[in-house]
Amino acid sequence: MFVKSRFLHTNLNVTDLERSIAFYEKALGLREEKRKEAADGSFTLAFLGDGETDYQLELTCLKGHPQPYELGENESHIAFRVADRAAAHALHQEMGCICFENEAMGLYFIEDPDGYWLEILD
Repeated sequence: MFVKSRFLHTNLNVTDLERSIAFYEKALGLREEKRKEAADGSFTLAFLGDGETDYQLELTCLKGHPQPYELGENESHIAFRVADRAAAHALHQEMGCICFENEAMGLYFIEDPDGYWLEILD
């Protein structure tokens, strides 16, 4: 027996919500689709989408946590497929957010303002 499920979202904690939303919009074309504020003001959630799928990136900003998050060895990542790798690469180069490239595998990684790595694929 198993439970039928489907992906909904991935959560990343961020230190500056507006900076992160601006980064994801510019770097990957994601747009804020909804926002939730805690009743006590302790956190804000922003859900970003690609406009094509139901899958979302949930950005969580905890009001009492202004310091950078400890990401350990940062081996986890989220992968994005882009329609025009050359144009995406040029933009990411201009933004200064490319942190690793593997031309042989046809991929590279960008780093968001909080240090999360995002894989970019054709």
